[in-house]
Amino acid sequence: MKLSTRKILLFRVVLVLFFYIANASDTISTNKSLQDSETLVSNDKRFIFGFFSPDNSTNRYVGIMFNIQSPTVVWVANRDKPLQDSSGSVTISEDGNLVILNAQKKSIWSSNISTAVRNSTAQLLDTGNLVLKESSNGIVLWESFRDPSDSFLQYMKIGVDKSTNTTNLLKSWKSPSDPSAGSFSAGIQPETVPQIYIWKNGRLPHWRSGPWNKQIFIGIPDMTSFYLNGFDLVNDNKGTAYLSFLYANQAEIAYFTLNSTGFLYQKYLDPKKNYWEVTWESQVSECDFYGKCGPFGSCDPRSSPICSCLEGFKPKSEEEWRKGNWTSGCLRKSMLESERNNSNIEQGKQDWFLKLQSMKVPDLAIWVPFADEDCYKGCLRNNSCIAYSYYIGIGCMHWEGILLDVQKFSTGGADLFVRLSYTELDQKRDMKVAIGIIVPVGSIVLAIFGYFSCKYLAKHRAMKKKSELLLRESLPNFYKESMVTDDLNQAKFEELLVYNFDILASATDNFHLSSKLGQGGFGPVYKGKLPEGKEIAVKRLSQSSGQGLEEFMNEVVVISKLQHRNLVKLLGCCTERGEKMLVYEYMPKRSLDAYLFGSDPEEKEFLDWSKRVIIIEGIGRGLLYLHRDSRLRIIHRDLKASNILLDEQLNPKISDFGMARIFPGNQDQANTERVVGTYGYMAPEYAMEGRFSEKSDVYSFGVLLLEIISGRRNTSFHQDDCALSLLAYAWKCWNENNIVELVDPKIIDMQFEREILRCAHVGLLCVQEYAEDRPNVSVVLSMLTSEISDLPSPKQPAFTTRPSCSKKESSKTQGSVNTVSITIMEGR
Repeated sequence: MKLSTRKILLFRVVLVLFFYIANASDTISTNKSLQDSETLVSNDKRFIFGFFSPDNSTNRYVGIMFNIQSPTVVWVANRDKPLQDSSGSVTISEDGNLVILNAQKKSIWSSNISTAVRNSTAQLLDTGNLVLKESSNGIVLWESFRDPSDSFLQYMKIGVDKSTNTTNLLKSWKSPSDPSAGSFSAGIQPETVPQIYIWKNGRLPHWRSGPWNKQIFIGIPDMTSFYLNGFDLVNDNKGTAYLSFLYANQAEIAYFTLNSTGFLYQKYLDPKKNYWEVTWESQVSECDFYGKCGPFGSCDPRSSPICSCLEGFKPKSEEEWRKGNWTSGCLRKSMLESERNNSNIEQGKQDWFLKLQSMKVPDLAIWVPFADEDCYKGCLRNNSCIAYSYYIGIGCMHWEGILLDVQKFSTGGADLFVRLSYTELDQKRDMKVAIGIIVPVGSIVLAIFGYFSCKYLAKHRAMKKKSELLLRESLPNFYKESMVTDDLNQAKFEELLVYNFDILASATDNFHLSSKLGQGGFGPVYKGKLPEGKEIAVKRLSQSSGQGLEEFMNEVVVISKLQHRNLVKLLGCCTERGEKMLVYEYMPKRSLDAYLFGSDPEEKEFLDWSKRVIIIEGIGRGLLYLHRDSRLRIIHRDLKASNILLDEQLNPKISDFGMARIFPGNQDQANTERVVGTYGYMAPEYAMEGRFSEKSDVYSFGVLLLEIISGRRNTSFHQDDCALSLLAYAWKCWNENNIVELVDPKIIDMQFEREILRCAHVGLLCVQEYAEDRPNVSVVLSMLTSEISDLPSPKQPAFTTRPSCSKKESSKTQGSVNTVSITIMEGR
């Protein structure tokens, strides 16, 4: 059949458009601009270049993104100069620069090439690198890889090039909703022994990798030969050093990113689930923060406290050390012989070196050209040398002045030899002599004692094995019911201490009333003291408790795999004699509700605004770790004041994970027919429909935030103007422009008034009725710290409307304090 003229014309137009898109979809030329609604796509379809708005922001930015279901931004051009609307465009200017124009056609960002060219082209490569090159000869004039944002991609180089006097650093976003340059940067320090650093506010070290041995960074304990797949560090020892990486399997999509809180993550895209899995993070424990224990201090996350002085040293300030402030570090107990003006060295009394194994070697290493056997001799001859280490691939390292940022590893690391005075050696020799006498005598006594205690020990082992067997046999059904991920199925329960019932009974004086710390819906909590003197808190689930084996196992599994200073630490459990008991670290200041709502006026007075700020931020950081930063993605579901415990310095720790749920990384929400939690803290979609998500915890955090500000429990407002709750009262104050009325009179201070009102504003944003209106936890923290300066107006919270009532009617209303968790409630 003959085609009509119109059909032929339409066919030609479609054909031209097809070839144009196919051949130019990754390129901007002098006669082509990119509008807000358009994107460039790399040839392999892995990356896109175009306009975007971050979460909770209406500003428009131009950047490079991974081309996945939810595009992930890896580079931003106009990070410090956002567009206010969608009228912007990207084009090639007359001088050959790549520029971003606003609605008035004024340039807000430019590639700033030094020499003007007549004809240039910008192309998005398959590596994610946007290059500007001269069209006639293909010479690269500018590329995005030379000016990184917060992401480190394959083929990209991070470091310092002395020949061009350029430095490539990763620069964090200011907040998850603001890509402008934040407080943190990461890069290579160009030294003879190069390392990766994360710096805060310029050049203040925040984290470091330890030296590079031509295969791995030896200060990263989990870095094995797997990491050798693609990592390359070039160092000319003359001021030029840069790091790059390239995976052998090019089908893998992975990259490194520096977040706004100073953590460096390696993320891998799971192709089946289409979500980013965090496969490595820079700061796993408190010991990973730079200089945690100060000069001559050593950090071990498995110890309590985590900081100790190196052998031969003592705390510089005993008082600060007892309070857990270790930044001042340690001092030598005995002066080195190399520092004395006497003849002891000639008499054979010279300094010696103590060997420390599996250590993260100190910062500020000095590389010296000595062989292994000469490394020790060279340090001994140099009176300024206070430590040395020899590592294959690096060679000999010496340290002078101080030893800073030392950490003890369970595996990996290096041998560190620390210089000590001969008097320390004499003390060790005296100790060896004493041990030589005591050990034989003690062995005889122990042999006799062991004979009589053999039967008891055999019985104890049998009971412990039975307890462990019960613990393990309980796992399979629980996993199936609770959607636990593969990460948990691989959990090493051997690391969790299983306590003997008799030990816990003895520690708590047979669970005497005088040892009781409190009572919840699950049962009582007792204070105990183990034989070695360690104080503990024992949570004993009563037989009548609504919390059964599922909640008990949930708490064991979840919290045993979490490590964060704002989460309570689980020490072990006990399942003997039909009991279900959990053993925690003891929190001397008890729970937050005792200070906010307790009857003791001195305790309530004790929480001034500065202390409440620390508590608010600590709870937020703990919640952020649960939602985003831990290997597991956890929804707490019962966040409230009584589940916030306080340590000696009033640092908050989130507790009670019996109702927590673990999400797969690609899941945002879930439904349940079994609604658990506490009335007054439950989000409406959860209480009414059984639907929970991160935003459910945000709602609970908002209620808690308003309680901390007001100093009153959520349900204590039932007689105030017929308000149903604290939320209704706060909403009433907001609408009347009198939010000050909500604030606890004891913390009102003109100096902090603006900050307090901002927190109340954020609290109202967290308790908005619809989950999609509430910010996520990372945004909440940015709002609280004023990283996000302009806050949106809150919408009406849930549970704030109520039929009008008279004062007489309201006076008869009796409210519940709602301190007990509801563990079984059918969702509608």
